[in-house]
Amino acid sequence: MAIRRLSQDLRFSDIERADLLKAWALTSLAFAIFFLRAGFVDGASLAGFVVVFLIAGVTGGIGFLLHEIGHKLVAHRFGVHGEFRANNTMLLLSLVFAAVGFLIAAPGAVWLTGFVGRRESGMVAAAGPVVNMALALSFLPLALVSGPFGMVGRVGLLLNALLGAFNLIPFPGFDGAKVLRWSGWWYALFVVIGGAILVGAYRV
Repeated sequence: MAIRRLSQDLRFSDIERADLLKAWALTSLAFAIFFLRAGFVDGASLAGFVVVFLIAGVTGGIGFLLHEIGHKLVAHRFGVHGEFRANNTMLLLSLVFAAVGFLIAAPGAVWLTGFVGRRESGMVAAAGPVVNMALALSFLPLALVSGPFGMVGRVGLLLNALLGAFNLIPFPGFDGAKVLRWSGWWYALFVVIGGAILVGAYRV
C-alpha cells in the first residue's frame, strides 16, 4: 500500500520531467563552475571539467532534485498537487554568478494546485531544506576519508549544507518565508540545525 501511494506521489508530467532535467543540468554546471572558479577542485583540462561536473551532478544536483521531490511528496500527502517548473532567468543568473565566484541556487519551484493552509504550506516548504540537511549529514562519513571519495563527500556535504541554509532565508520566494509564517519555533530550530551543519561543512 505504501509503495503504491509513493508511486502515485511520484508521477511526473512530461513538462515537469523536462524542467527537472534542465534545472539539474544547469544547476550542476553552475556548481561545477563555482568550484573551479573558487579553486576548490582542479579541472584545468576538458576531462577534468567533466569529472567536476559529474561530481557536482551526483552531489548538489541530486540534492536539488531530492529537495524538489521532498516538496512534491509532502504536498501530495496533504492532497494537493505539486509540480516543478524551472525558472530560466534564475538558471542563467546562477551560471553568471558562478563565473564570478558567487553561488546561488534558485532553479525553480514546485507550484501547488489547490488550497493549503499556513501549516501545510510551511511543512511543504520545510521539506526541501530538511532533505538537504539529511543529505549533507549522509555525506559526512565519506567526507572524512582521504582521496577521491573524500573529495566527493566534502563536495556533497558542502553543497547540500549550502542548499539547506540558503533556502531558509526568510524572504518571499524562499522556503524560509513560508516556514516562518507557519511557526517561528520550527523556523528557529531549522535555522540552528542548518547553520550548525553549514559551519561544520566548512570545517571538514
